[in-house]
Amino acid sequence: MDNKDIRKNSLKAWVLASRPKTLTGASVPVMIGLSLAWTAVGAEDFKLLPAVLCVLFAFIMQIDANFVNDYFDFVSGKDDEQRLGPARACAMGWIEIGKMRWGIILTTALACMVGLPLVLYGGMEMILVGALCVVFCFLYTTLLASHGLGDLLVLVFFGIVPVCATYYLQTATCTWIVFLASLACGLVIDTLLVVNNYRDIDNDRRAGKKTLIVMIGADNGRLLYLWLGIIASLMGVVFAVCGQYWTPLLPTVYMIMHIATYRRMVKIGKGRQLNLVLADTARNMFVYGLTVSLGLLLS
Repeated sequence: MDNKDIRKNSLKAWVLASRPKTLTGASVPVMIGLSLAWTAVGAEDFKLLPAVLCVLFAFIMQIDANFVNDYFDFVSGKDDEQRLGPARACAMGWIEIGKMRWGIILTTALACMVGLPLVLYGGMEMILVGALCVVFCFLYTTLLASHGLGDLLVLVFFGIVPVCATYYLQTATCTWIVFLASLACGLVIDTLLVVNNYRDIDNDRRAGKKTLIVMIGADNGRLLYLWLGIIASLMGVVFAVCGQYWTPLLPTVYMIMHIATYRRMVKIGKGRQLNLVLADTARNMFVYGLTVSLGLLLS
């Protein structure tokens, strides 16, 4: 997209800075958590307000994380002319640095305001959960992603925390099968980070950014991408133990799409064309969330 097409600090600029396509990663774990809760409590005991608040909190925190990433990668010099990924708002001049700082402050405050009423449903521990989400939102970009811990944070904050917390707010408990479902969800969403870091491996090495892909190499990075999706799909077999046969069956659609995307990733190899794989991976993630949720509801 041409920089001249975007007016500085305009609504369009802020929408682009929020990266709407990344909201897939925020929606999938909450979708799965709510579907698990629906099967546990039924329609009569399902609480609509905390469900809506969970969705809103996840979306706002994802936008907040995007703003934080945009801002700190720019001021640290990581976003330059050699960047292969989609355009960033600060680097492109769409959003002024000072305005982006205010954007971060406001979205962080809004997320806290939306999440605070969840205390009424989940107790004071929800404050701790929310605080950890905010703290690690900042630590991810500023520190942890450069030391090979980004994938672990994805597993925790896009898998375990949102799925289990969403389920807990509806049921006041958490089961082993919910925890396994949250792990599978985290593995699927981590495929997005893996392909992102795979694309940027050369730039990250040059910048001294030690992502997991930099540590294990490109070949192993491709295999990691493949097996994350396969393992996550196979983990659904545990639902068959509980008699929920649709839940492991429907996500095979995701696994087929994931393997096809992996083959495309191998064929492209490197360069900006991997952004096509990034888009396919985001689509696959959403398909995974839909198929798992539909399987749960049908069961």
